[in-house]
Amino acid sequence: MKNHSALFPALCRIKALAYHGGMTSASSMPVSCALLDPARTAERLPYPLLVKALTALLQDPSVQVPARLVLPLPGGGSLFVMPALDGLSAITKLITFTPANAGRGLATIQGDVVVFDVATGQRRLILDGPTVTARRTAAVSVLAAQRLAPCKQGPLLIVGAGVQGKAHLEAFAEGLNTREFLIASRSLSSAQGLAHYAQTLGLQARVVLDADAALADCPIAVTCTPAHEVVLGALPRGDAFVAAVGAFTPKMAELSPELCRYFAAHGTVVVDTVDAAHEAGDLLQAGLEVTRFASLADVVRTEAFAAKGPVLFKSCGWAGWDLAAARTALAQAVGPHAD
Repeated sequence: MKNHSALFPALCRIKALAYHGGMTSASSMPVSCALLDPARTAERLPYPLLVKALTALLQDPSVQVPARLVLPLPGGGSLFVMPALDGLSAITKLITFTPANAGRGLATIQGDVVVFDVATGQRRLILDGPTVTARRTAAVSVLAAQRLAPCKQGPLLIVGAGVQGKAHLEAFAEGLNTREFLIASRSLSSAQGLAHYAQTLGLQARVVLDADAALADCPIAVTCTPAHEVVLGALPRGDAFVAAVGAFTPKMAELSPELCRYFAAHGTVVVDTVDAAHEAGDLLQAGLEVTRFASLADVVRTEAFAAKGPVLFKSCGWAGWDLAAARTALAQAVGPHAD
């Protein structure tokens, strides 16, 4: 019997060579398939085009998104298998989520998004999974803010200065023209690093030590932490929009139960998809019936969706968002960066 385990290191080396330009796409796999590293994946996913693709996807009846499969891994990690398809493309995002990696200097999310042509079954693209996840999640938050935020002016409070914090800063600067940011993080050095990055982009940014206190000065806020603990509990302004993206399982939560119940009683709660009914830990731990809340699809498909009071947008993630990213990346293939 062949020792298949011995092939794995070789396959990893091939992938690494392709990522770093050591071989062409044609020499590593069929000509019809391009393997994109994080930088080239990001190039294919500009935020304004991503937001448009997300809007179009929510209005496309050909889209099919089965429930994602989440398999627990020894050591506290999880394997996510997330398929989706439309009339032209089928995708599967295959990623691992390993919270313990945050203390090891390793990425907590790793993996790929594989894109297939529906008619021929051929692979068209392999996108970097963490890059797709970061950029499409931030673009979803921007789309929700465009449609739902009572006050679209800054400053924007970002709670969590990791990968998602950076992605949301970039996305809101491009998609909502936000110019001023307040940044809070458990890690002061991370917060300072993100503030400095914002300044290199010509944006105004400063570090705040108390996210709850800063909420009073910010009509828009995003929480994008690992969701190990509640990071926001203060009652919002009457014109607030809060996007909570860090918690995506029933056991995870970034917002206090009291805050979630306040939004439900005095404002508007919108979830990214109906799957949030069994994934939105913030809302579930607050004892709220998630199925009563509108989804982002309801918002996009309703010509004049009526949001009242402060708005909470609860995002859990969905393979449909990855399909929208794949559509965007495929469309960019005909441009100057075509593979």
